[in-house]
Amino acid sequence: MNNRNRGKNTGDDTLFGSEKQIGKLKLAVRDMQYLLTRGYAEKASSDLVGNRYRLKTRQIQVLRGASASEGQIHDRKLKQHDISALKNKTIYLDGFNVLILLESLLSEAYIFEGVDGCLRDLSGVHGTYKRVNQTQRAIELVAAFFQKSQVQKLIWIFDQPVSNSGRIKQIILDFAIENQLDWDVELQFSPDKFLAESSDVIISSDAWILDHCKEWFNLIGYLIKEENLFVNMIQCYEEQV
Repeated sequence: MNNRNRGKNTGDDTLFGSEKQIGKLKLAVRDMQYLLTRGYAEKASSDLVGNRYRLKTRQIQVLRGASASEGQIHDRKLKQHDISALKNKTIYLDGFNVLILLESLLSEAYIFEGVDGCLRDLSGVHGTYKRVNQTQRAIELVAAFFQKSQVQKLIWIFDQPVSNSGRIKQIILDFAIENQLDWDVELQFSPDKFLAESSDVIISSDAWILDHCKEWFNLIGYLIKEENLFVNMIQCYEEQV
């Protein structure tokens, strides 16, 4: 048994654990949205806003993930499906994106809700995927969604170049056979492009994929409500009055 999880980094409580820091982050996201809406590039915008609010590297990472232009928010909302629309459909799931986000959430790491309503985390694959204590539970949560939504088939897509992608593929296939789930797992060299070009509904919180795909579903948001999950969540934007 390993003792790994995807919990907080040292210093995350200092960066995200106070009202002052969250307030600063919300102002930064507001400014970033303003710039993106007016056509400024993401890198230039995040540099400018990051400097203005003296944000640290991980705060800038959140700023980028949480921000989008008004046009992007509008388009993503138009393509977003409700659970009721998924019955008898084939769904493609962004494997590492969803799995790592769920593992982080279950490890009580900070999870950030962006202006598009998507949840994102601060973990990454960095070339190698390592199974953690929460991996099994994360897969079980996807199975709970699969059964409740009456999706016809679920296809997990993983990055072929990532080390251990073959191993996680086998873990998921074994779980599916054991629980009689109509699941498949594919390894792709360009998973983002593959998902973006799919004509089926996709599950991801990757901003580029959401901007380029045809239809998507906010699985993490659904699971938090449906399964009543505890989440160490930070809302990164001010509510519109």
